[in-house]
Parts: sequence; C-alpha cells; structure tokens
Amino acid sequence: MEQYQFRLQKLLDIRIDKEEESKRNFKEAQSEKLKVEEKLNALKENYNKYREITGSESPVQRKIKHIYLNAVNYSISETSEELKRKEKALEARRQELSEKQIDRKTVESLKEKQKAEFMKEQELIEQRMNDEFALYAFIRNHEEK
Repeated sequence: MEQYQFRLQKLLDIRIDKEEESKRNFKEAQSEKLKVEEKLNALKENYNKYREITGSESPVQRKIKHIYLNAVNYSISETSEELKRKEKALEARRQELSEKQIDRKTVESLKEKQKAEFMKEQELIEQRMNDEFALYAFIRNHEEK
C-alpha cells in the first residue's frame, strides 16, 4: 500500500511556523499588558495610601505629600494611556493569531480531504485486487471440478 504524500506539506509547515510565531507574539503582548496593569494597580494603591492628609502633619510634610500625590497621579494617567496602547497591541496580535490559525486550518482541511480521497482510492484499488483474486480462485476451483 502506498504512503500518502501531501503536495502542499511545505506550505502547511510554513503556516504552522507562522502560527507558532504569532502565538509567541500574542503571549508576549499579553504579558506586557499584565505588567502595565500591575504597575497601574501599584500606583493606585500608593495614591490611596498617601492621599489622606491628617491634621498632625506640618505644612512642609503636607506640601511634600501634595507634590508626591501629583506625581503619582501623573504617573497613573501615563500608565493608563500605556495600558490602552498595550490593549490595542494585544487585540492586534489576537487578530493576527486568529488569521494565522485560519490560514493553517485551511491548508490542514485541504490535506485531510486529499488524504481521505487517497485512502478511498487505495481502498478501491485493494477491493479490485481482492475481487480479481477471488475471481481467479473461483475460476481455478471451478476448472478443477
């Protein structure tokens, strides 16, 4: 019985490699987004921690705290913008990954269809050979009688 050879196997391999690369890019973008989210959460915690001004503080301490809170607030807004950019990049990577998966699945389904046709053809050839052998055996047995 012959072995099935897919003529577009190199194309399929290339598409699988591109999909794997796209998966790596997606995971990288996702981890970058998570880092930015963690940084944003830490900044918000710091802001909430130091935002309350008590009456026991001196005016210099209040001024320092006020400047610090302004800096943290600015960092929060910058990090929020960065998070939005990372989310857009992540969505672009997700879309790219989806397209690469579709490309791979297209060639893979073509391979499966061709393999099924090949197997069906091989089964027909085998069936014809079996029928022929049965016919020869019948003729030989019939001639002996």
